[in-house]
Amino acid sequence: MVVEFKELYGGEAQSQRQRYEELQKGFEENFGSAEGAAYFSAPGRTEIGGNHTDHNHGRVLTAAVNLDIVGLARKQKNGRISLKSAEYPGMDTFDLGDLTRKEEEEGTSLALLKGICAKCQMLGYKVGGFECYTMTRVLKGSGLSSSAAFEVLVVTVISHLYNEGRIDPVTAAIIAQYAENVYFGKPSGLLDQMACSVGGFTSIDFKDPSSPVIEKVDFDFSACGHALCVVDTGGNHANLTGEYAAIPAEMKRVAGFFGKEYLRDVEEQEFYDKLPAVRGEAGDRAVLRAMHFFDDDRLAKEEAEALKAGDFDGFKQKILESGRSSFQRLQNVFAVGSPQEQGVSLALALSGRFLAGRGAFRVHGGGFAGTIQAFVPLDLLEEYRTNMEEVFGEGSCYVLSVRSAGGTKVEGI
Repeated sequence: MVVEFKELYGGEAQSQRQRYEELQKGFEENFGSAEGAAYFSAPGRTEIGGNHTDHNHGRVLTAAVNLDIVGLARKQKNGRISLKSAEYPGMDTFDLGDLTRKEEEEGTSLALLKGICAKCQMLGYKVGGFECYTMTRVLKGSGLSSSAAFEVLVVTVISHLYNEGRIDPVTAAIIAQYAENVYFGKPSGLLDQMACSVGGFTSIDFKDPSSPVIEKVDFDFSACGHALCVVDTGGNHANLTGEYAAIPAEMKRVAGFFGKEYLRDVEEQEFYDKLPAVRGEAGDRAVLRAMHFFDDDRLAKEEAEALKAGDFDGFKQKILESGRSSFQRLQNVFAVGSPQEQGVSLALALSGRFLAGRGAFRVHGGGFAGTIQAFVPLDLLEEYRTNMEEVFGEGSCYVLSVRSAGGTKVEGI
């Protein structure tokens, strides 16, 4: 995809132009003249519906947002990739002759870069050396998928520098997920990467993850008198990999009882008919998480249908229902090993108090720490933001807009 600068940023174009000037300056400081370099952008994403359903081949509703990561990149003939991010010290650099997965590199941006290159080669795409400088507004730990945005940006760079932009959005997301799962070591589903890659409001059915069914949902939240807010509660994700990994593992344990690998392939009624035996085999929490999957998988589809029908009140009710299920059955609002840290739980409770039945809210993303999402009536927006930031800090409440473009080359700066 190639998008003109003004089309991509709209009313933000002037401030973004200054940002792109800083991007070029950073590139020149690290790599010399920017001659021959091209601009790229990939958005963060917000999860609208389907909390922890994608990894068991369920349905989700997601949206790309206006907070993005941008990069300036240029081909290199030396077979090396060098990437410098403005926000982090050091530079990732490696030779394409060695894309071996290394355990000591797990959890690093270097692992993501190598994994992306390896998967591109597996799929028959060309990969060559390049140098790239990046700047991001998708803050790490914000729940807006900073890692997926970074991955999609890198795939987009490779697509345009070496493959004439031929890596389609779905394939780009699959490449990015492979890098995160295999090289980075995080057992994530495909939701984050797909949302960042495709753009806009998107309903995705992962029944066949190798060929997901993607449907654009044309809907404008602001036209319904609400704003889309994400509140960062400031929690620490550093020691939560085990908590995240336990969710798909427990869901798959229930599926295994029925001889299936994924819950999407289990008949819901059969699950309830055999619930006592499933409980004995998989345990109570696994059963509760399976119950959440069945309901939230259905709710994600119904939320998309409500938006397409213009039924925003019905949509909000389904969001609230989804939030209750995440809290009570999925149980991903705080880590059991850190019961004193419950920022997400507190933000949900405060949202219920401030909105007083007029909006909707739920845990956002992986959970356990981090962010919630809220749909806030415009007449309550400033009060809501003020109240939340008094508790969680200035700048913790993001008021977002939806971006139609996914990972893209940017022209017409």
